[in-house]
Amino acid sequence: MTTINASDFKARCLAILDQVHETGERVVILKRGKPVAELSRVTKAEGRYPQDNLKGTVIIKGDIVTPVLPEENWEALNR
Repeated sequence: MTTINASDFKARCLAILDQVHETGERVVILKRGKPVAELSRVTKAEGRYPQDNLKGTVIIKGDIVTPVLPEENWEALNR
């Protein structure tokens, strides 16, 4: 992982972006010697939507449509 001062990053931004894209090495940007940002290569998501990455991670046990309590126990219907 490389570190660079914000002023140097500002001057060489496009070259640094190309370097990160090609090598995949992360760059930490410093302001007054303290890390303020981290630049890394974008990882492509598997699916078209973020929720597609959750596919196959949920297990349905039982009926998910029928109410848990019978209608007789619904306070809203008793009013």
